[in-house]
Amino acid sequence: MTNRASGTFEVKLTPQPPEDAADPALARMVLDKTFHGDLEGTSKGQMLSAGTGVKGSAGYVAIERVTGTLHGRKGSFVLQHNGLMDRGAPSLSIVVVPDSGAGDLARLSGRMSINIADGKHSYVFEYSLGES
Repeated sequence: MTNRASGTFEVKLTPQPPEDAADPALARMVLDKTFHGDLEGTSKGQMLSAGTGVKGSAGYVAIERVTGTLHGRKGSFVLQHNGLMDRGAPSLSIVVVPDSGAGDLARLSGRMSINIADGKHSYVFEYSLGES
């Protein structure tokens, strides 16, 4: 059975020192998020990004551990991000890392989408809790 959660979130990105100062196109950041709505909680993670010489083309990957309550179930899980901009055309995949769920969220699987409008972030999370 697939469930749907939605709401808003705030994100704080903290740039980290570059691993290779000679390549400014590569960046590393720490993520701190606060989720509201059907998912109430926080997350901590890290993001790596790469820009290119072509305007509107870039990529990022990120891992974040979400801790909180999802439709009344307490626990945590890990999200993996893979984002691309191809000359301005975005694509984004955010999935739950298999077997990363803990507490009441053990056996969680799913996909999250995000929307950014007028500087505000929102999410839709399609998920299932599987069988124990």
